[in-house]
Amino acid sequence: MIGKRIKKLRTESDLLQKELARDLNLTQQTISLYESGKRQPDYETIEKIADYFKVSVDYLLGRTDIKRPTENLNDIVPKGVLELLSAEELDFLWDAAKNKQQLMLLRESRGLTNKDLAKAIKVIKAFVEDDVVIDERDKNNKT
Repeated sequence: MIGKRIKKLRTESDLLQKELARDLNLTQQTISLYESGKRQPDYETIEKIADYFKVSVDYLLGRTDIKRPTENLNDIVPKGVLELLSAEELDFLWDAAKNKQQLMLLRESRGLTNKDLAKAIKVIKAFVEDDVVIDERDKNNKT
């Protein structure tokens, strides 16, 4: 499982094996062996990989599909809301927490019910994804 997760994270980050290896101070062959499941990283390397991709060790080990722990999200939204969101939506929420405008929207929505706040997060996610698609189209049209 860990090999599949490493490969998934690497490809989602548009990294080559040799780039990830360089960044982690490993060899490309080592990354290849991890991804193919022919070799398992030691715990120190697992922690290094988790820190690099900003995911939990539990995610890397396949013990959860949630990339990042949700405890810190309780400062942004109530726990009841977190339980209504998918793993993908929780990842979006982590990213939204880094964006000042999106974080402000989330904090202003404190008076909503958990169900309504979960819906609002889904709507914000849809708007952000739509903006990304539009930005990509604009870039492609300019070239």
